[in-house]
Amino acid sequence: MYPEASPAQASAADRNLAEAVTTFVELRPRLFGIAYRVLGSATEAEDVVQEAWLRWQRTDRSAVVSPAAFLSSTTTRLAINVAQSARVRRETYIGPWLPEPIDTSIDPVAGAERAEALELALLLVLQKLAPIERAAYVLREAFEYGYAEIAAILRLTPVNARKIVSRARKHLTDDERDSVDVREHRRLLDAFVAAAQEGDVASLEALLTPEAVSLSDGNGLRGAARVPVVGRARVANLSTASSRFWPTVEIAPVQANGRAGVLLHRDGRPTTFMTIAATRRGIHRVLWVFAPDKIATLVGHRTRRTLLPARFENAVARELTREGNDSSYAACRG
Repeated sequence: MYPEASPAQASAADRNLAEAVTTFVELRPRLFGIAYRVLGSATEAEDVVQEAWLRWQRTDRSAVVSPAAFLSSTTTRLAINVAQSARVRRETYIGPWLPEPIDTSIDPVAGAERAEALELALLLVLQKLAPIERAAYVLREAFEYGYAEIAAILRLTPVNARKIVSRARKHLTDDERDSVDVREHRRLLDAFVAAAQEGDVASLEALLTPEAVSLSDGNGLRGAARVPVVGRARVANLSTASSRFWPTVEIAPVQANGRAGVLLHRDGRPTTFMTIAATRRGIHRVLWVFAPDKIATLVGHRTRRTLLPARFENAVARELTREGNDSSYAACRG
């Protein structure tokens, strides 16, 4: 039997938990940004952030010098653990795997101060790195952490942290380093879609680089190419292969991962997401997402991001009332 909490004790406990939630909600965009870049999955990133919240709720916060450092470290380590298990799961994926696109029209850089390491094509390259390399690169390039901070988070020496980031950078090709700006990206995407709709193979080939690749993520869905399609002519022909495809879809522009994309609807239902990656030489990646779960994630991202702060505020109410309606008693026990 627990002793009954005094009003003063209960009030202090209430304030402490409310401050914990306020701190977490303020840092949450950054935590999601870290987890999403490491994992390439908004769904998995949300799970990691939720687990970070539970750990923050349970920790002795009076002993935490820097909440931002504690939560960033916790989130990064959790994301690395998930990434290690995700690698095994993705080995059974049917066809090319692409990161889950997210709607960034309401959250332009997914919580980062910079939009680095957010483009879909770059996230795909990062997924080929070991999870620790990926995390180190993300912390440095997207969030500008110092090497000492990265070392503390990843439990390395600063020298090793610097080497890991340098090694990760070397995995990026010239195309990933030399992406066109947002305006030119939109122009090229619009030109590609217009030519594909018209079945204009010659115009498509003029937009593509000689080594262009088309990747279709459908996880076995009928109609999605199960192998990468390589080469300017093949990509152009694939994009116009079905005369019934473009006339049967409605095209809605979206902003995903900080870049222009299109969401294709059939019979009023979103079925396909498409975007490109390009340099001044032209379009070198055409990315198609058909997987229904990833389309649902893209469509639902705006709603979830809007509701999340309220979700954590509601967590306070649940915590304070978990022992019936006596919030003072519950707060004292918590």
